Amino acid sequence: MRTIMALAFVFAMNSATADVYDSIALTAFDYMEGWYSGDAAQMERALHPDLVKRRPHTDADGRKRLHNMGALRLVQLVRSGGGTGTPEANRMKEVVILDVHGDVASVKVIMHGWIDYLHMARLDGQWLIVNVLWDLREAD
Repeated sequence: MRTIMALAFVFAMNSATADVYDSIALTAFDYMEGWYSGDAAQMERALHPDLVKRRPHTDADGRKRLHNMGALRLVQLVRSGGGTGTPEANRMKEVVILDVHGDVASVKVIMHGWIDYLHMARLDGQWLIVNVLWDLREAD
């Protein structure tokens, strides 16, 4: 059973139904809760196999680069413990659905230490994360 905590929605004015928003949010929560709990199956359930997760960073020479990670690496990180070391009281799980259009959605998730911007697609009736662009939260 999935538990939804600290949920915040921004509903765009379009034709998406409440069920669509719920499905998108549950995918985002599988992603976040899978990370915090170290549940690789839960994380994998949220991801498209071709997912790419990217973060801009500054390399040793001072140049801005993108660090890329695929779905398999992310699932491996979760399997090796993921965010299980994050104290329960610090496990932020906030979802903001930015936009939904047909079978695509843009979602912002706020977690302890970072913010992820998720691009999702509905494939065979299931919402999956296909892209993640993320960065650290300076406040943390």
